[in-house]
Amino acid sequence: MTHVTQDLTRADGAALPTSPPALRRANLSLVLRHLRDHVSRSRVDIAEATGLHRATVSNLVAELLERGLVREVGIEHVGAIGRPRRAVALHGAHVGALGLEINVDYISIHGADLSGRVLVERRVGFDTVGSGPDRALRRLSLGAREAVEAMRRAGAVPAGIGVAVPAMVDVARGVVTLAPNLGWQDLPLAARLSEALSTPGTPAVPVMVDNDANLAALAEHTSGVAAGTPHLVYLTGEVGVGGGIIVDGKLLRGADGFSGEVGHLPVDPAGDRCGCGRYGCWETKVGLAALMRTAMPEQAYQQDSGQDGLPVSDPEERAKEIARGLAAGDERMLAAVAQVGRWLGLGGSIVVNLFNPRVIVVGGYFATLAEWLLPHAQRELERLVVAGPAAQCRFVASDLGFGAASRGAASMVVNRLIDDPNTIMDPIPRQAAY
Repeated sequence: MTHVTQDLTRADGAALPTSPPALRRANLSLVLRHLRDHVSRSRVDIAEATGLHRATVSNLVAELLERGLVREVGIEHVGAIGRPRRAVALHGAHVGALGLEINVDYISIHGADLSGRVLVERRVGFDTVGSGPDRALRRLSLGAREAVEAMRRAGAVPAGIGVAVPAMVDVARGVVTLAPNLGWQDLPLAARLSEALSTPGTPAVPVMVDNDANLAALAEHTSGVAAGTPHLVYLTGEVGVGGGIIVDGKLLRGADGFSGEVGHLPVDPAGDRCGCGRYGCWETKVGLAALMRTAMPEQAYQQDSGQDGLPVSDPEERAKEIARGLAAGDERMLAAVAQVGRWLGLGGSIVVNLFNPRVIVVGGYFATLAEWLLPHAQRELERLVVAGPAAQCRFVASDLGFGAASRGAASMVVNRLIDDPNTIMDPIPRQAAY
């Protein structure tokens, strides 16, 4: 074990695990994490990048190959003499990760395997607010069951479920502390969903819960338009507005895990009442509900909400309808979007002054209307940022659509599995009942 101990010290300089099983787990995680961040790598490449001894890497890769968590993808020739190196890539086709998002008027689902291969992806309109937490949880569990069956048919058994919620979340306990726009408070979502999905005689699938903007930010940092950018902010474009903040490549959570509530920045004390009970919050100026009130008052929120769980208008469809009006030159819509764009830039300038990100990625309806919205926002941002041009921050539109948070929820599961490979090192019973 001498090599392993020295390897881990060289890899990250952190405190060493104190037992052989812990050393093995840490090194397996290191290899899996490196392969997650790269398309494919040879054993030599992995050793050079991680600081692990080549013999250690060979043994670890052999174990991962045996478990079906990596696969060989071909031979690379390096250098003038063409030395062959057999490359490996993350695989795990039998290991599934299910991501769910429940928002004001829809439920989004994203199921993938360990390598990121998408197995199921869908979004359904649902009046979460009008349905109440009990009925909403029943609908969420139904969607989860259907997704699990679809993933099983594709050959992957979910090893975990992540849930994104527009809320302040106690991540450690899986409790929704406060979700102003849903009307939820102190809801043990992880425990409730796990119980709803449990089947006697089978192990419960772990359920994790986090804020939707945090998870969308993780998805953007991993695979979005600004992937790999170490300093970025993600803004949801929903009825409400949340923020996920990446600093030095890591999600900023704060002391209690409640950072990123940028939608409740007070920008207009004389403004409208927010769902949180306060007045003039940023989301009352830039949320989709605010835009609808100005651009399409006849279809504003709470005028056409579904009743008794009946389908409601999908927010993406609302945004596309506004986009059609903008393209046709509708003056009321153009004025409404310009106004929202200026408020978006004002709030964005506060975020930039605080965190100095390189990019602000906007999702949801912000991305759908980016062509008309972001020029106004960028001008206001540049006018109000204290550092001026030196800040070098720009707005960019996400290309992950309204599914960014559910994709991020699935990524949260994958990250948890990679951080603790022991949870997936034993063969998973492919035909186990759910």
